[in-house]
Amino acid sequence: MAKRLLRLPNRRSPPKLLFVTLLILVPVCVIGILNNGQKISYFFRPLWDKPPTPFRRLPHYYAENVSMEHLCHLHDWSIRSQPRRIFDGIIFSNELDLLEIRWRELSPYVSKFVILESNTTFTGIPKPLFFASNRARFAFAEDKIVHDVFPGRIASPGSHEDPFILESLQRKAMNGLLLTAGIANGDLLIMSDSDEIPSPHTLKLLQWCDGVPPVLHLELRHYMYSFEFPVDYSSWRATVHIYSPWTRYRHSRQTNVIFSDAGWHCSFCFRSLEEFVFKMTGYSHADRVKRMDFLNYSRIQRIICRGDDLFDMLPEEYSFQELIKKMGSIPHSASAVHLPAYLIENADRFRFLLPGGCIRNKDVASSP
Repeated sequence: MAKRLLRLPNRRSPPKLLFVTLLILVPVCVIGILNNGQKISYFFRPLWDKPPTPFRRLPHYYAENVSMEHLCHLHDWSIRSQPRRIFDGIIFSNELDLLEIRWRELSPYVSKFVILESNTTFTGIPKPLFFASNRARFAFAEDKIVHDVFPGRIASPGSHEDPFILESLQRKAMNGLLLTAGIANGDLLIMSDSDEIPSPHTLKLLQWCDGVPPVLHLELRHYMYSFEFPVDYSSWRATVHIYSPWTRYRHSRQTNVIFSDAGWHCSFCFRSLEEFVFKMTGYSHADRVKRMDFLNYSRIQRIICRGDDLFDMLPEEYSFQELIKKMGSIPHSASAVHLPAYLIENADRFRFLLPGGCIRNKDVASSP
Protein backbone atom coordinates (compact mmCIF):
# COMPACT_ATOMS: atom_id res chain seq x y z
CA MET A 1 0.00 0.00 0.00
CA ALA A 2 2.79 2.36 0.96
CA LYS A 3 4.58 1.52 -2.25
CA ARG A 4 1.48 2.49 -4.26
CA LEU A 5 1.32 5.85 -2.51
CA LEU A 6 4.97 6.54 -3.32
CA ARG A 7 4.96 7.36 -7.02
CA LEU A 8 8.20 6.97 -8.81
CA PRO A 9 9.25 10.00 -10.89
CA ASN A 10 8.26 9.84 -14.54
CA ARG A 11 11.48 9.64 -16.47
CA ARG A 12 9.72 10.91 -19.57
CA SER A 13 8.63 14.19 -17.91
CA PRO A 14 11.89 16.17 -18.36
CA PRO A 15 12.00 15.74 -22.17
CA LYS A 16 8.30 16.59 -22.40
CA LEU A 17 8.81 19.65 -20.18
CA LEU A 18 11.79 20.73 -22.25
CA PHE A 19 9.76 20.39 -25.44
CA VAL A 20 6.92 22.49 -24.05
CA THR A 21 9.39 25.10 -22.80
CA LEU A 22 11.05 25.32 -26.22
CA LEU A 23 7.64 25.48 -27.86
CA ILE A 24 6.93 28.61 -25.84
CA LEU A 25 10.36 30.23 -25.87
CA VAL A 26 11.25 29.86 -29.55
CA PRO A 27 8.29 31.92 -30.88
CA VAL A 28 8.87 34.50 -28.13
CA CYS A 29 12.55 34.79 -29.11
CA VAL A 30 11.70 35.03 -32.82
CA ILE A 31 9.15 37.80 -32.16
CA GLY A 32 11.67 39.56 -29.93
CA ILE A 33 14.34 39.43 -32.63
CA LEU A 34 11.92 40.68 -35.29
CA ASN A 35 10.78 43.59 -33.12
CA ASN A 36 14.25 44.48 -31.84
CA GLY A 37 16.50 43.31 -34.66
CA GLN A 38 17.89 46.78 -35.24
CA LYS A 39 18.77 47.24 -31.56
CA ILE A 40 20.40 43.82 -31.44
CA SER A 41 22.46 44.51 -34.58
CA TYR A 42 23.55 47.89 -33.16
CA PHE A 43 24.58 46.28 -29.88
CA PHE A 44 26.78 43.74 -31.65
CA ARG A 45 28.07 46.24 -34.21
CA PRO A 46 31.57 46.29 -32.64
CA LEU A 47 31.87 42.60 -33.58
CA TRP A 48 31.00 42.92 -37.28
CA ASP A 49 31.86 46.48 -38.27
CA LYS A 50 35.08 48.48 -38.28
CA PRO A 51 35.34 52.21 -37.56
CA PRO A 52 36.24 54.55 -40.43
CA THR A 53 39.71 56.04 -40.72
CA PRO A 54 40.13 58.56 -37.87
CA PHE A 55 40.07 62.23 -38.79
CA ARG A 56 43.17 64.36 -38.48
CA ARG A 57 41.95 67.10 -36.14
CA LEU A 58 43.11 70.66 -36.69
CA PRO A 59 43.26 72.67 -33.44
CA HIS A 60 40.93 75.67 -33.42
CA TYR A 61 42.16 78.83 -31.69
CA TYR A 62 39.76 81.61 -30.81
CA ALA A 63 39.14 84.21 -28.13
CA GLU A 64 37.34 87.55 -28.16
CA ASN A 65 39.37 90.67 -28.93
CA VAL A 66 42.26 88.74 -30.49
CA SER A 67 43.35 90.11 -33.86
CA MET A 68 42.60 88.13 -37.01
CA GLU A 69 46.26 88.29 -38.01
CA HIS A 70 47.26 86.63 -34.75
CA LEU A 71 44.55 83.96 -35.08
CA CYS A 72 45.68 83.14 -38.62
CA HIS A 73 49.26 82.88 -37.38
CA LEU A 74 48.26 80.47 -34.58
CA HIS A 75 46.83 78.12 -37.23
CA ASP A 76 50.04 78.40 -39.32
CA TRP A 77 48.07 80.39 -41.90
CA SER A 78 48.61 83.94 -43.15
CA ILE A 79 46.29 86.94 -43.25
CA ARG A 80 44.65 87.86 -46.56
CA SER A 81 44.45 91.38 -47.93
CA GLN A 82 40.69 90.95 -48.36
CA PRO A 83 38.18 88.29 -47.25
CA ARG A 84 36.89 85.51 -49.46
CA ARG A 85 33.26 85.55 -50.52
CA ILE A 86 31.19 82.88 -48.72
CA PHE A 87 28.33 80.91 -50.28
CA ASP A 88 26.07 78.97 -47.90
CA GLY A 89 24.38 76.09 -49.74
CA ILE A 90 21.64 74.03 -48.08
CA ILE A 91 18.97 71.49 -49.03
CA PHE A 92 15.90 72.67 -47.12
CA SER A 93 13.00 70.68 -45.68
CA ASN A 94 10.99 72.38 -42.91
CA GLU A 95 13.45 73.72 -40.28
CA LEU A 96 12.22 77.33 -40.38
CA ASP A 97 13.29 78.28 -36.84
CA LEU A 98 16.82 76.93 -37.22
CA LEU A 99 17.10 78.49 -40.67
CA GLU A 100 16.28 81.91 -39.20
CA ILE A 101 18.89 81.46 -36.46
CA ARG A 102 21.45 80.21 -38.98
CA TRP A 103 21.02 83.06 -41.44
CA ARG A 104 20.91 85.74 -38.74
CA GLU A 105 24.18 84.38 -37.31
CA LEU A 106 25.97 84.03 -40.64
CA SER A 107 24.56 87.00 -42.58
CA PRO A 108 27.46 89.40 -41.79
CA TYR A 109 29.89 86.99 -43.46
CA VAL A 110 27.88 85.29 -46.23
CA SER A 111 27.59 86.75 -49.73
CA LYS A 112 24.84 84.41 -50.96
CA PHE A 113 22.40 82.08 -49.23
CA VAL A 114 21.72 79.33 -51.78
CA ILE A 115 18.68 77.26 -50.81
CA LEU A 116 17.05 74.37 -52.67
CA GLU A 117 13.76 72.84 -51.55
CA SER A 118 11.53 70.19 -53.05
CA ASN A 119 7.78 69.63 -53.32
CA THR A 120 8.24 66.09 -51.92
CA THR A 121 10.14 64.58 -49.02
CA PHE A 122 13.04 62.21 -49.60
CA THR A 123 10.52 59.38 -49.05
CA GLY A 124 8.27 60.66 -51.86
CA ILE A 125 5.54 62.27 -49.73
CA PRO A 126 4.11 65.53 -51.17
CA LYS A 127 5.11 68.51 -49.03
CA PRO A 128 4.47 72.26 -48.99
CA LEU A 129 7.23 74.62 -50.09
CA PHE A 130 7.88 75.77 -46.55
CA PHE A 131 10.55 78.31 -47.42
CA ALA A 132 8.73 79.81 -50.40
CA SER A 133 5.54 80.29 -48.38
CA ASN A 134 7.46 81.87 -45.48
CA ARG A 135 9.96 83.90 -47.49
CA ALA A 136 8.80 87.19 -45.96
CA ARG A 137 10.21 85.98 -42.63
CA PHE A 138 13.68 86.19 -44.20
CA ALA A 139 13.36 89.66 -45.72
CA PHE A 140 16.47 90.73 -43.77
CA ALA A 141 18.54 88.61 -46.21
CA GLU A 142 16.45 89.03 -49.37
CA ASP A 143 19.23 90.54 -51.47
CA LYS A 144 21.44 87.52 -50.70
CA ILE A 145 18.91 84.71 -51.27
CA VAL A 146 19.10 82.42 -54.31
CA HIS A 147 16.18 79.97 -54.11
CA ASP A 148 14.94 77.22 -56.38
CA VAL A 149 12.52 74.29 -56.28
CA PHE A 150 13.56 70.73 -57.08
CA PRO A 151 10.74 68.75 -58.75
CA GLY A 152 10.36 65.76 -56.46
CA ARG A 153 8.98 62.34 -57.19
CA ILE A 154 5.82 61.10 -55.48
CA ALA A 155 6.19 57.51 -54.32
CA SER A 156 3.45 55.11 -55.44
CA PRO A 157 1.53 53.31 -52.64
CA GLY A 158 3.39 50.25 -51.42
CA SER A 159 6.61 51.15 -53.20
CA HIS A 160 9.93 50.80 -51.42
CA GLU A 161 12.08 53.28 -53.28
CA ASP A 162 15.40 54.19 -51.72
CA PRO A 163 15.05 57.70 -50.17
CA PHE A 164 18.79 58.23 -50.47
CA ILE A 165 18.44 58.25 -54.28
CA LEU A 166 16.11 61.26 -54.22
CA GLU A 167 18.32 62.95 -51.64
CA SER A 168 21.35 62.41 -53.88
CA LEU A 169 19.53 63.89 -56.89
CA GLN A 170 18.70 67.03 -54.92
CA ARG A 171 22.28 67.45 -53.80
CA LYS A 172 23.48 67.10 -57.40
CA ALA A 173 20.97 69.77 -58.46
CA MET A 174 22.60 72.15 -55.98
CA ASN A 175 25.70 72.28 -58.21
CA GLY A 176 23.79 74.09 -60.95
CA LEU A 177 22.08 76.44 -58.51
CA LEU A 178 25.46 77.47 -57.07
CA LEU A 179 26.64 78.44 -60.57
CA THR A 180 23.44 80.43 -61.02
CA ALA A 181 24.23 82.20 -57.75
CA GLY A 182 27.57 83.32 -59.21
CA ILE A 183 30.05 81.22 -57.27
CA ALA A 184 33.61 81.42 -58.61
CA ASN A 185 36.94 79.72 -58.08
CA GLY A 186 38.47 80.70 -54.74
CA ASP A 187 35.15 81.43 -53.02
CA LEU A 188 34.36 79.62 -49.77
CA LEU A 189 31.42 77.17 -50.00
CA ILE A 190 29.60 75.73 -46.99
CA MET A 191 27.99 72.33 -47.59
CA SER A 192 25.73 71.44 -44.67
CA ASP A 193 22.14 70.82 -43.65
CA SER A 194 20.01 73.58 -42.13
CA ASP A 195 20.54 72.28 -38.60
CA GLU A 196 24.35 72.16 -38.97
CA ILE A 197 25.38 75.74 -38.17
CA PRO A 198 29.02 76.88 -38.36
CA SER A 199 29.94 79.46 -35.75
CA PRO A 200 30.42 83.02 -37.07
CA HIS A 201 34.01 83.25 -35.79
CA THR A 202 34.82 80.01 -37.68
CA LEU A 203 33.64 81.52 -40.97
CA LYS A 204 35.42 84.81 -40.30
CA LEU A 205 38.68 82.94 -39.68
CA LEU A 206 38.36 80.81 -42.82
CA GLN A 207 37.49 83.75 -45.06
CA TRP A 208 40.38 85.93 -43.83
CA CYS A 209 43.20 83.35 -43.73
CA ASP A 210 45.34 81.95 -46.54
CA GLY A 211 46.67 78.40 -46.24
CA VAL A 212 43.30 76.88 -45.29
CA PRO A 213 42.98 73.29 -46.61
CA PRO A 214 40.90 73.19 -49.84
CA VAL A 215 38.39 70.82 -48.22
CA LEU A 216 37.73 70.83 -44.50
CA HIS A 217 35.15 68.99 -42.40
CA LEU A 218 33.67 70.92 -39.48
CA GLU A 219 33.44 69.28 -36.08
CA LEU A 220 30.13 70.49 -34.62
CA ARG A 221 28.83 69.99 -31.11
CA HIS A 222 25.82 67.72 -31.45
CA TYR A 223 22.58 68.49 -29.61
CA MET A 224 19.29 66.60 -29.63
CA TYR A 225 15.81 68.23 -29.45
CA SER A 226 17.27 71.51 -28.09
CA PHE A 227 20.45 72.99 -26.67
CA GLU A 228 19.41 71.49 -23.32
CA PHE A 229 20.61 68.07 -24.49
CA PRO A 230 24.27 68.13 -25.63
CA VAL A 231 25.26 64.70 -26.95
CA ASP A 232 28.92 64.92 -27.96
CA TYR A 233 31.21 66.25 -30.71
CA SER A 234 30.41 63.47 -33.17
CA SER A 235 28.89 65.64 -35.95
CA TRP A 236 31.28 65.78 -38.91
CA ARG A 237 29.31 65.90 -42.19
CA ALA A 238 29.35 69.68 -42.62
CA THR A 239 32.21 70.87 -44.84
CA VAL A 240 33.76 74.03 -46.20
CA HIS A 241 35.46 74.11 -49.59
CA ILE A 242 37.67 76.52 -51.45
CA TYR A 243 35.59 76.34 -54.60
CA SER A 244 37.21 74.93 -57.75
CA PRO A 245 36.01 73.42 -61.06
CA TRP A 246 36.12 69.99 -59.38
CA THR A 247 33.94 70.90 -56.40
CA ARG A 248 30.74 68.83 -56.13
CA TYR A 249 28.03 69.31 -53.53
CA ARG A 250 27.88 66.35 -51.14
CA HIS A 251 27.02 65.49 -47.55
CA SER A 252 29.47 62.66 -46.94
CA ARG A 253 33.11 62.14 -46.07
CA GLN A 254 35.34 64.10 -48.44
CA THR A 255 38.67 64.40 -46.62
CA ASN A 256 40.46 63.15 -43.51
CA VAL A 257 40.92 66.68 -42.09
CA ILE A 258 38.44 68.13 -39.61
CA PHE A 259 38.40 71.56 -37.91
CA SER A 260 37.73 71.23 -34.19
CA ASP A 261 34.79 72.80 -32.33
CA ALA A 262 33.46 74.78 -35.29
CA GLY A 263 29.75 75.22 -34.53
CA TRP A 264 26.49 73.52 -33.58
CA HIS A 265 24.35 70.67 -34.89
CA CYS A 266 20.84 70.62 -33.37
CA SER A 267 18.97 67.48 -34.50
CA PHE A 268 15.16 67.33 -34.30
CA CYS A 269 15.10 70.82 -32.79
CA PHE A 270 11.49 71.65 -33.69
CA ARG A 271 8.92 73.94 -32.10
CA SER A 272 5.91 71.62 -32.63
CA LEU A 273 5.17 67.89 -32.38
CA GLU A 274 3.68 68.07 -35.87
CA GLU A 275 7.13 68.98 -37.22
CA PHE A 276 8.69 66.02 -35.42
CA VAL A 277 6.28 63.63 -37.13
CA PHE A 278 6.87 65.29 -40.49
CA LYS A 279 10.61 64.70 -40.28
CA MET A 280 10.32 61.20 -38.84
CA THR A 281 8.24 60.09 -41.83
CA GLY A 282 9.91 62.19 -44.50
CA TYR A 283 13.67 62.02 -44.09
CA SER A 284 16.06 59.39 -45.43
CA HIS A 285 15.98 57.31 -42.24
CA ALA A 286 12.17 57.05 -42.11
CA ASP A 287 12.56 53.25 -41.98
CA ARG A 288 13.42 53.72 -38.29
CA VAL A 289 9.71 54.28 -37.60
CA LYS A 290 9.02 50.61 -36.84
CA ARG A 291 5.55 51.08 -35.38
CA MET A 292 2.82 53.66 -35.84
CA ASP A 293 2.76 54.42 -32.12
CA PHE A 294 6.25 55.93 -32.58
CA LEU A 295 4.36 58.91 -34.06
CA ASN A 296 2.08 59.37 -31.07
CA TYR A 297 2.29 62.96 -29.83
CA SER A 298 2.25 61.99 -26.13
CA ARG A 299 5.08 59.53 -26.68
CA ILE A 300 7.18 62.06 -28.59
CA GLN A 301 6.62 64.73 -25.92
CA ARG A 302 7.65 62.34 -23.16
CA ILE A 303 10.81 61.34 -25.04
CA ILE A 304 11.82 64.98 -25.69
CA CYS A 305 11.67 65.92 -22.01
CA ARG A 306 13.55 62.78 -20.94
CA GLY A 307 16.22 63.01 -23.60
CA ASP A 308 15.45 59.50 -24.85
CA ASP A 309 15.72 58.15 -28.40
CA LEU A 310 12.76 58.81 -30.72
CA PHE A 311 13.27 55.52 -32.54
CA ASP A 312 14.13 53.37 -29.50
CA MET A 313 17.58 52.73 -30.93
CA LEU A 314 20.98 52.15 -29.40
CA PRO A 315 23.91 54.50 -30.12
CA GLU A 316 25.79 53.85 -33.37
CA GLU A 317 29.23 53.08 -31.97
CA TYR A 318 32.16 50.88 -32.95
CA SER A 319 33.27 49.79 -29.47
CA PHE A 320 31.36 48.30 -26.56
CA GLN A 321 32.95 50.87 -24.26
CA GLU A 322 31.53 53.83 -26.22
CA LEU A 323 28.19 52.09 -26.78
CA ILE A 324 27.65 51.37 -23.09
CA LYS A 325 28.82 54.88 -22.13
CA LYS A 326 26.17 56.48 -24.37
CA MET A 327 23.28 54.13 -23.60
CA GLY A 328 20.30 55.64 -21.80
CA SER A 329 18.93 59.16 -21.72
CA ILE A 330 20.95 62.22 -22.71
CA PRO A 331 21.86 64.16 -19.54
CA HIS A 332 20.19 67.56 -19.19
CA SER A 333 22.38 70.66 -19.29
CA ALA A 334 21.53 73.95 -17.57
CA SER A 335 24.11 75.84 -19.63
CA ALA A 336 23.12 78.27 -22.37
CA VAL A 337 26.67 79.57 -22.83
CA HIS A 338 28.54 79.64 -26.17
CA LEU A 339 25.34 79.27 -28.19
CA PRO A 340 24.28 81.31 -31.26
CA ALA A 341 24.01 84.97 -30.25
CA TYR A 342 20.74 85.47 -32.13
CA LEU A 343 19.18 82.64 -30.13
CA ILE A 344 20.12 84.26 -26.82
CA GLU A 345 19.03 87.73 -28.00
CA ASN A 346 15.62 86.27 -28.89
CA ALA A 347 15.31 83.77 -26.04
CA ASP A 348 11.61 84.50 -25.51
CA ARG A 349 10.79 83.48 -29.09
CA PHE A 350 12.99 80.38 -29.00
CA ARG A 351 12.39 79.22 -25.43
CA PHE A 352 11.82 75.65 -26.70
CA LEU A 353 15.50 75.49 -27.72
CA LEU A 354 16.86 76.44 -24.28
CA PRO A 355 17.17 74.65 -20.92
CA GLY A 356 13.76 74.12 -19.32
CA GLY A 357 11.83 74.51 -22.57
CA CYS A 358 11.07 70.90 -23.49
CA ILE A 359 7.28 71.25 -23.74
CA ARG A 360 6.21 71.56 -27.40
CA ASN A 361 3.13 72.86 -29.19
CA LYS A 362 1.07 70.19 -30.89
CA ASP A 363 1.03 71.77 -34.32
CA VAL A 364 2.63 74.55 -36.33
CA ALA A 365 -0.59 76.60 -36.43
CA SER A 366 -0.58 77.02 -32.63
CA SER A 367 3.07 78.13 -32.61
CA PRO A 368 3.82 81.83 -32.10
